[in-house]
Amino acid sequence: MAYGETETAVRTPPAALLSASTALGLVAALTACGPGEDSGDQTLTYWASNQGASVEEDQEVLRPALDRFTEETGVEVELEVVPWSELYNRILTAVSSGDAPDVLNIGNTWAASLQETGAFVPFEGEDLQAVGGEERFVGTSFATGGAEGEAPTSVPLYGLSYALFYNPTMFAEAGIEEPPATWEEFVDTADELTRDTDGDGEIDQYGFVTEGGNERQNSHMAFILGQQQGGALWGEDGPTFSSDEQVAAVKQWVDLMAVEEVVDPSSAEFSDGTQGISDFVDGRAAMTIVQGSARTTMAARGFDDYEVAQVPMPDPLPGEPVQSHTAGINISVFNDTDDKEGALRLVEHLTSPEEQVYLSQEFQTLPVATEAYESEELQSESMDTFRTILAEHSAPMPLIPEEGQMETVLGGAISDLFARVATGDEVTEADVRQAMEEAETQMDAAN
Repeated sequence: MAYGETETAVRTPPAALLSASTALGLVAALTACGPGEDSGDQTLTYWASNQGASVEEDQEVLRPALDRFTEETGVEVELEVVPWSELYNRILTAVSSGDAPDVLNIGNTWAASLQETGAFVPFEGEDLQAVGGEERFVGTSFATGGAEGEAPTSVPLYGLSYALFYNPTMFAEAGIEEPPATWEEFVDTADELTRDTDGDGEIDQYGFVTEGGNERQNSHMAFILGQQQGGALWGEDGPTFSSDEQVAAVKQWVDLMAVEEVVDPSSAEFSDGTQGISDFVDGRAAMTIVQGSARTTMAARGFDDYEVAQVPMPDPLPGEPVQSHTAGINISVFNDTDDKEGALRLVEHLTSPEEQVYLSQEFQTLPVATEAYESEELQSESMDTFRTILAEHSAPMPLIPEEGQMETVLGGAISDLFARVATGDEVTEADVRQAMEEAETQMDAAN
């Protein structure tokens, strides 16, 4: 998910809320178009997603990687970095008009929806081997490439995952030696770190910060905690937000503000992906759960007084040991490229272990090529923590065309619950269940 949001990785823009049928309607005029004649001497066009602090920064980072590709192959690459706010619309327009780049980045949660258009090269057989084969990639990241049971039409390029960020100075001042491993320890630790530090009778340091108004983060945490509880957001017949397990997961999340009181009620209004990080950086909160890309924002603020740990889980664990959804950015090739061979070679180059090491360091992402983790440059405790979460404790969000819409509807319902808590309302289990049932109804009506 996109770097402009600092924690994540890919924001689903409004256009991504289109149902699969709407997206397909935009391409109804297209027949299944095959690849053009391979001609390695052509210039490839590449739409890259904006990963850094600016489009200009991305161009500076990507140019050396693309120049290395040109040196190796003789194929020039015309680069355009597209802001996340424009990317999905640009892709749909390219699909419907036939005026498309050869290679492009996509948010991995868009993969199943874009796959339905039939506009992208399936990675199978020789085409998959041309980009390194499935064995090149981290398994959880590769699984995000398209709908389950179908040949993926994207492969991973940048990996991301959630982790628990904590302030070791605050921990030491409170006599806390280690980050919490279980959810119970997490709540206790957050409670101990929620305090009135200046003696004015008002709490000015909270144990944890989240963005209560951030629909995307709320939906991700509903997925993560739901997996831990043994639930799922989507079943064969559609959304399952109101299952007992999912209701328990959402209540567990909202209760950090409503019951445990370890989250500042004012954060119910936080929504842009930076406000929660600011509270953490400014010392108003001791812990936060965000994606690794938040490190770029922290670095820009000159803040390095943090460490990362795995996301806490209940003990005993009712469900799966999931600590993050498998976040990240994928890369695809348009079917109607005039140089399919060159396009596949570009994908192979950017996902090679060598380039993955470079890109990971520049963008603070996680390599998706397993061999990259053997590089000396990436040997650190924090990288090992992120690798463990991504490779061993992550799972893809539901691989469905309605995923973007689901994040908005589900996340919005949870935001409303946080808003009620912030205004003094009591939010019971029955309230959470009703909100989840209404979100299910909204999804069913829209599809």
